[in-house]
Amino acid sequence: MKGIILAGGTGSRLHPLTLSVSKQLMPVYDKPMIYYPLSTLMYAGIKEILIISTPKDLPLFKELLGDGKNYGCSFSYAAQESPNGLAEAFIIGEEFIGKDKVALILGDNIFYGTGLASLMQSNNDPNGGIIYAYRVNDPQRYGVVEFDEEGKVISIEEKPKAPKSNYVVPGIYFYDSDVVSIAKSIQPSLRGELEITDVNKEYLKRGKLHVSILDRGTAWLDTGTFQALMQASQFVEVLEERQGMIIGSIEVAAYEMGYVSKSQFKELAQPLLKSGYGERLLGILNKEI
Repeated sequence: MKGIILAGGTGSRLHPLTLSVSKQLMPVYDKPMIYYPLSTLMYAGIKEILIISTPKDLPLFKELLGDGKNYGCSFSYAAQESPNGLAEAFIIGEEFIGKDKVALILGDNIFYGTGLASLMQSNNDPNGGIIYAYRVNDPQRYGVVEFDEEGKVISIEEKPKAPKSNYVVPGIYFYDSDVVSIAKSIQPSLRGELEITDVNKEYLKRGKLHVSILDRGTAWLDTGTFQALMQASQFVEVLEERQGMIIGSIEVAAYEMGYVSKSQFKELAQPLLKSGYGERLLGILNKEI
């Protein structure tokens, strides 16, 4: 399976912070924001990843991440000329996807939870589409999932004024290769965007959309506002400082998934020692049992 990170957009809700730099390059505690979704894909067992961003920001992502070989992965890049919707990622990535299955994750979404990696790995061979449902207090901001009495999905609505449930679709999606033709077939919404909800509706219409509810032990953070960005940093800081772990590290993900050897992992840590981040990476080795 292949993966796509959509890291475009103008980041207007974070102006003036994002007037000159991509939102997905902003810090979330001790790492660039994009490290978190990238490590999520890596923990899902995905090594071939396409990063989509604006033409202006793509060179910065390339400078930060390179071709992925240092992490035992393959990173490639493509431009989204304007924010035309999430589903456009599959049209932009058509050649990259080919006949393979693909996961899409949003560059400003952070996921954390025990068992999350195993859940993602179990979903990386979909026959149709696999999405998740997560309970929130403000569902009107997202794509809302409606279930019947038996827990079966009966509808999905994008940013409804009167949500039919408190369960929304977070920013990670798994699809078979039909997603490219589906994305090409949908029409822009009133916002002028190709909505991911319309892709999900088509899979639902075909009877091939599977929805898993993320349990209460899973954290999903959307870092699109000043408050949410600060809360995400505080969340990561508390967990890392109290438990001595590292969340959202692409270096740790590469090592724990076996993409790099112990010696390669040590090499990744060396240039990062002065900031303390590299020392914390090496501390992972000392905690191994």
